[in-house]
Amino acid sequence: MSTTLSAAEREALVLAPWAERSIASRGRRHDESEHPFRSAFQRDRDRIIHSSAFRRLEYKTQVFVYHEGDRYRTRLTHTMEVAQIARTIARALGLNEDLAEAIALAHDLGHPPFGHKGEEILNELMAGHGGFEHNAHSLRIVEHLETRYPRFRGLNLTWEVREGIAKHKSEHDRPETTGEYGADNASLEAQIVDVADEIAYNNHDIDDGLSSAMIEPAALAHIELWSAHHDEVRRLYPDAQPHVLRCQTIVRIINEQVTDLVDTIRKTIEAEKIASPGDIRRRPAPIAGFSPDMERKNRQLKDFLMERLYKHHRVIRMSDKGNRILESLFNAYVREPRLLPPEYLGRIEADGRKERHICDYIAGMTDKFAIEEYKKLFDPEEKV
Repeated sequence: MSTTLSAAEREALVLAPWAERSIASRGRRHDESEHPFRSAFQRDRDRIIHSSAFRRLEYKTQVFVYHEGDRYRTRLTHTMEVAQIARTIARALGLNEDLAEAIALAHDLGHPPFGHKGEEILNELMAGHGGFEHNAHSLRIVEHLETRYPRFRGLNLTWEVREGIAKHKSEHDRPETTGEYGADNASLEAQIVDVADEIAYNNHDIDDGLSSAMIEPAALAHIELWSAHHDEVRRLYPDAQPHVLRCQTIVRIINEQVTDLVDTIRKTIEAEKIASPGDIRRRPAPIAGFSPDMERKNRQLKDFLMERLYKHHRVIRMSDKGNRILESLFNAYVREPRLLPPEYLGRIEADGRKERHICDYIAGMTDKFAIEEYKKLFDPEEKV
């Protein structure tokens, strides 16, 4: 007799009443037999990791273009950090870790080259043709563009993972979700990914900003989240090297923010007697958020990063270079679609949606590939 627990049995043992359960999933677009001991959300996570779009995140910009140095975060390492933080939060709250991790791993699949500025220029270029928004493009990737299965296009992910992708919100992402995914709140698993994303990028942007010397250590002295922890670390480890002090300070900031988030959510769950995923969805507002004091501290940190890092002249120069590359590529392909690979040219000939398929091709590029393609098209001495 087998002693292996089914996914449903494991979830029944460990999940809180407000957690999403794979056994109650709204399912996939295309029927598939489920695995005997891997939950539907586990399989979604694995499909995302094995996708081409996930691998390409390695050479996509977070803040620094890849050739600025290999010590900075990329879109892939950022995604891994978000997934790690999301799993910690999910476990502390008795949520479905596999669902939270799957959403976290997929949340940035649709980012184009050169970060948020690349997204902005693609949206401008696609004016009149449906625009471009990276959450919507992440959905397009997992529902249509990935081709790994014989009976359907896309990855055939569960509704809950696709909903989490569609409703992902952050300082940079405020998607309007209607239709299939409705106007209700997302699952709590999806909501904690949103906050984990913010915790990850705020803290690793401090780290990368200091490593690049775009941020001077003294400039952080008035940032509450930084100064309190940095002073503590220096007191505990007076002989530690500066980069060790920096790393330990960031560890403590992340821990404080995660702890605050978990405690705040727990208090709301208890106060409102939340007892099901439906209670989460029917609330007038999302449940995942910091306490008022932490929200104030977090806003101070975000405002600092906006002024001192994201608007730094070196970042602006990198972004402007990326914009010119993407705009030049887009216009060249529109003028002469035969410059595209045969697969994309065939899609244009099949349905006439020239700009959308060109956008798909460019959005799927890494920074590295976009730069190389630009050289091939515009540098007369570069081999094509």
